[in-house]
Amino acid sequence: MEELVPLAPFIMVVLIVATVFFFSSRNRREVLETVREAMRNDQTLDPETIKALGMPQKKSGNGDLKGGLILIAVALALIVMGWMMASTITQSAGEPDPMIMMTGIAAFPGFIGLVLTGFGVARIRGQKRNGGEG
Repeated sequence: MEELVPLAPFIMVVLIVATVFFFSSRNRREVLETVREAMRNDQTLDPETIKALGMPQKKSGNGDLKGGLILIAVALALIVMGWMMASTITQSAGEPDPMIMMTGIAAFPGFIGLVLTGFGVARIRGQKRNGGEG
């Protein structure tokens, strides 16, 4: 039992994600059953009715740009955190520099953010080139 204590935060994250997926799939299943029943009764469903039932809406299309900018912000925050740690910690001869460590950690979300931002900018340029179609 003592071995599970350090795993509790990870288990909690898995349980939260599983719960969200369970209830969202159940909600979607109930909405689709309502739509099927309406179609069996030869009722027409306009877009407002379907929206009122809670069907997920189409994404706006700039998720890559938003996600990329958020990850770049996380990377910059990690770099600032490393700078703050380096300025408050006195360095011993054998200890690594916190600024270098945090910059290395920040490289992961930073580079992913740059790629997603590039995808978002390319999508916007493509939409402008195609006359706003998306």
